[in-house]
Parts: sequence; C-alpha cells; structure tokens
Amino acid sequence: MTDQPGLASVKNIVLVLSGKGGVGKSSTTLQLALALSLSSPTIKIGILDIDLTGPNIPHLLSIPHGSRIIQTAHGWSSIRAIPASATHGSVECMSLSFLLPEADRDKSIVWRGPKKTAMVRQFLSEVAWTPGLDYLLVDTPPGTSDEHISLVEALYKNPDTHPKGAVLVTTPQAVGTADVRKELNFCVKVGVRVLGVIENMSGFMCPCCGVVTEVFSKGGGERLARETGVEFWGGVPLDGGLVGLVEKREGGGVGLLERYKGCGLRWVFEGIVGKLVESVKEDPGGRRVSMSM
Repeated sequence: MTDQPGLASVKNIVLVLSGKGGVGKSSTTLQLALALSLSSPTIKIGILDIDLTGPNIPHLLSIPHGSRIIQTAHGWSSIRAIPASATHGSVECMSLSFLLPEADRDKSIVWRGPKKTAMVRQFLSEVAWTPGLDYLLVDTPPGTSDEHISLVEALYKNPDTHPKGAVLVTTPQAVGTADVRKELNFCVKVGVRVLGVIENMSGFMCPCCGVVTEVFSKGGGERLARETGVEFWGGVPLDGGLVGLVEKREGGGVGLLERYKGCGLRWVFEGIVGKLVESVKEDPGGRRVSMSM
C-alpha cells in the first residue's frame, strides 16, 4: 500500500457479486457504504461502479446529474458524494456515467467485450482515489463474464491491490440461489475469497409497525451458505422507506445519509458491516483462498 492517490493506497477492496440481475447489488453496495460511513467520522469509503450498462450508483448516492470527473496529474478524480464530518466518514464514487455526455445519459451502452474490458482496466489503473481509502466497494454487473474476469485479473496483478474478498447477494427463491451458486463457483475458480452471503428481499418490512412479512419466501440464502460452507450475514427485508429516501434526492449525498439514519434497514446493515470488518481482518493480505463446494 502507498500514500499516493490510486488503487494501491486502498486498504480493503471488497467485491459485491451475484450471478443474477435484479437482486439488489447496487442497493446493497450503497447501504454498505452508508453504514460504514456512519461507523466512524474518520473512515474513508469509495465505490467503483463497473456495471457499465446500468451505472446506477451515482443516482443512488444523490450525485447531481451532469457531474463530471477532472483529469489530474494522478489520473481521474473520483466524485466526493459525502464529505466527512464530526458524525460520519466520507464516501466517494467513480462510474461510467461521469464520462458520458449529459445528452447520452438515457441512451443504452452497446459495447462488445473488448471495450468493456478496456474500460474496467482504465477504472482500475487511472482513478486517483483519496490516499488511504479504508474500503473500496466494487459494484459489479450480473453474471461471470468479461467485466468480472477483467476485474479479477487486473486486481491480482499487483500484490497491493488484491481484494480482501467478495460479498454475494441473493434473493430467497431457488431461481436466485441457483445463479448465485454459479457465482460461488466462479469465485472458487478464480481464487477470490467469499466473505459472506446476504439474502436480500428477505420479507417485506411494514412501514407502519416494522413487522416483516415473508413475500418471496425466506431462507434460501441461509441454506446456500450452509451447503457451501460460507458465512451467512443475514437477511435484508424490502423496505419502501429506502426507495423514498433515495428518490427524494434533496441535500445530495449528505441529505441521503441523514435520511438513512432513520431508516429501519440501517440497523440491519450495521450488523452486516460489523461482520464485514471482522472478515477482512481475518485475511489481511488479501490472499487467494480456496473454498469447499
């Protein structure tokens, strides 16, 4: 690790993966970042959005449309979504949406594999992250294709950029866990340690009383974790309040964080973040780790 801006200065790189689309990887990444930010006023968090065809992290972080990165002597500057204060740490972000003209924001990204690969490698080599970033959360697209292979190959080229591991996100249903099992197999093949499994959409949280009702069944993620020998980090219920606080967009990232303090899911992710912090301590070198399947 160095004290220069860039990936090599990041203390903990964590991938957020799932073999299936629509399971909530981006919302999970967002809440991991918010919960980590609220854990300490000195912590520094970054989010790298490599979902190239659906870069939603800037919107979820309430970053104003039209925000553009600046080319510095050290590379592309990340966008600061939440500055540090006496009560919370900072959150910064990098996404393809910052590189697209405002007129192209709603257009589809139609890229072949080589162009995606080149873009991922640029993100990993040319972003001037704040020196000493404590956590870099990498929000990935569904599947196990070009972006994932390019990501892992590039990260393991340098000992200073080895990821601490991956967080897998699933939904309770069998169709969701089946695809996430494939993602687990991908991690085994490429040697990425799986830190834990999160079961998203694990019931519906009533906005009035907070009671959780099972809508899409429950327990699929926990069974998957048990069968594969991976730690289960818990279930995250659907909460309409989260959608409301993200869509409000008032006050930018700081306003989002303030609203999140009163969200019922904050306490769920506070526990998950505790497990994340402990898990990265167990493998400080970010070594490739084999798993039993």
